Amino acid sequence: MNLNDWFDKGMSFKDYVAAMNVNKEELANIYDQFSLSKEDEEFFMKWRAKGWRVIVLTADWCGDALLCVPIVKRISEIAGFEMSLLIRDENLELMDQYLTNGTSRAIPIFIFIDHDGNEKAVWGPRSPEVQDMIMTMRSELPDQSSPEFEAKQQEMYRSFREKLATDKTIWASVVRSVKERFKSVI
Repeated sequence: MNLNDWFDKGMSFKDYVAAMNVNKEELANIYDQFSLSKEDEEFFMKWRAKGWRVIVLTADWCGDALLCVPIVKRISEIAGFEMSLLIRDENLELMDQYLTNGTSRAIPIFIFIDHDGNEKAVWGPRSPEVQDMIMTMRSELPDQSSPEFEAKQQEMYRSFREKLATDKTIWASVVRSVKERFKSVI
């Protein structure tokens, strides 16, 4: 299946949000509150002429998706990219072509394609700043053999989701990271 077929198989952002069962409020809140700076708008406006589209591998339960999907949707609106979203676990054939570090089905993954279905850029699942934050949080967990581990891990994930949903400096890190990825394909 070529990437155009995967794009055609996906759903719109609106349909994805309507079907969400988890993190819907947080994702919608980021989408409603987030806007690009003038400088970022100017940068992404330059991509309109490329006519790219973006395939998103995602799932509503994913904290990184609740952060990145609405921000990349806003970027896509400025850049004139049509977005098509696929649920990761329903599309493992494609997901397994975009493993993080060659082993992990980490999401979201954003696959930017031209109208012929050629891959032009891939970004995801998170910005370096968010990766550093989660690594620090994980390093503070007790050993997995500890009776406290499960509860502390759940508390960490709750705190992580809350931070992603509210911290606008983290939102800006996503934009910076996507911009850096785009600069590498100019």
